[in-house]
Amino acid sequence: MNHKAGFVNIIGNPNVGKSTLMNAFVGEKLSIITSKAQTTRHRILGIVNGDDFQVVLSDTPGIIKPAYELQESMMGFVKSAFEDADVLIYMVEIGEQALKDEAFFKKITSSKIPVLLLLNKIDQSNQEQLEEQVQLWSEKVPNAEIFPVSALQGFNVKEVFNRIIDLLPQSPPFYPKDQLTDKPERFFINETIREKILLHYKKEIPYAVEVDTEEFFEEEKIIRVRSVIMVERETQKGIIIGHKGSALKRVGVEARKDLEQFFGKQIHLELYVKVNKNWRSNQKQLKRFGYN
Repeated sequence: MNHKAGFVNIIGNPNVGKSTLMNAFVGEKLSIITSKAQTTRHRILGIVNGDDFQVVLSDTPGIIKPAYELQESMMGFVKSAFEDADVLIYMVEIGEQALKDEAFFKKITSSKIPVLLLLNKIDQSNQEQLEEQVQLWSEKVPNAEIFPVSALQGFNVKEVFNRIIDLLPQSPPFYPKDQLTDKPERFFINETIREKILLHYKKEIPYAVEVDTEEFFEEEKIIRVRSVIMVERETQKGIIIGHKGSALKRVGVEARKDLEQFFGKQIHLELYVKVNKNWRSNQKQLKRFGYN
């Protein structure tokens, strides 16, 4: 059987476009996207199948210096991306000069597996700046193939994907050919709700939030969902709910619309807010939410 399959893991600083690239490859919105740093908290797999290939893509959190237990776990997902990759995608954006963690950078430059360095957001640059950046990264990561791309606009995305297939080893598929991701339905509900919170709340609020879907009942024409938004303090709970529940209602309405498009069914979504003190530093709670 002439079939290729492998793991292609995407790493880089926060907000360089990793999730946008992943969604562009897969053709579905698996990773949430906002302009805020640390939008992606988990390692999310997206699976692209062809007759003679299976590309298992992995979106990872942006590389940061961890400040508390949740961030330590997020960086654990990034470390694991080095361990099982057949192809490593190192993503940077125009104007960027270095990875924020020197240890990770050394892992990239000394990698024994193929490295594709994607210089993203070239739609925001000119030819002179692009040439300077290509020269800079050619010197910094001499073991990488460099591709200027715009993940948002789709520029060079197909060319990168074709190169990925060239580099994959001969292998049978790792997952069923009709499988799109490794995450369950509840994960995407949680992430969609969290995306709306990232978009509509400021300062510390989005980073103090976790979402837990406690009930998921799928019927023929409707999916009934009950989700809880966890915060760390009572004051945060009040901000999430808003005046007469208006802020929470907005989150629910926008999340429901996205989920109906994702699942192709009517969604009945109930949202509640609870205080879960210091969950970001609690190993037991982090394990419950899938971080450890």
